[in-house]
Amino acid sequence: MTDALHPGSPYAARRSTHQALHRWPTVVGLVAASAALLAAADRDTAATSVGVAVLCYLGAAALNRPWVAWAGVLGGSVVVTAGELAGIGRWAALGAVALALVVVAVVVGAPRRPVIAQTVAFAAYGGLAFGALALDPRPGLVLAGLTLAAHAVWDAVHFVRARVVPRSLAEACMALDVPLGLGVVLVGLTS
Repeated sequence: MTDALHPGSPYAARRSTHQALHRWPTVVGLVAASAALLAAADRDTAATSVGVAVLCYLGAAALNRPWVAWAGVLGGSVVVTAGELAGIGRWAALGAVALALVVVAVVVGAPRRPVIAQTVAFAAYGGLAFGALALDPRPGLVLAGLTLAAHAVWDAVHFVRARVVPRSLAEACMALDVPLGLGVVLVGLTS
């Protein structure tokens, strides 16, 4: 007999495939977190992930275009790389772009409340991530990981409210932040 009550039925297989495809942002986040943990579970990776994440959110708010957050994933990575290649460092580059986004928000008349909230989040999360780099390696690793994992709370708020960024981005970000952040904390506590 082939029906939804029998796990081996064709219907059940189609349904589980549909559910997996529906949760593609979670898959994207988990794959990215796994790749980052395998490649470099260090405080720079965790801190930079925080910096790029908050820049994505700020960009979407500043331009009042949720899709900009997804573009910001690539854009933030380019900013980090360009900052390093230019010799000014990733954090100076992230800060300069954040400041430019706030100026753009004022010029284009973006709604103030989201821009202010994302600017405060950039300063708070980004400040903690940047501060983690000033600490000794193990405590810095733990702080960077905790900051990244804590960013998942910000993601959850945006996922529930479905404002500022697409729900798909907030979902992917949660699936990245928690495992990568906690993985980095674990490395910091056991190394």
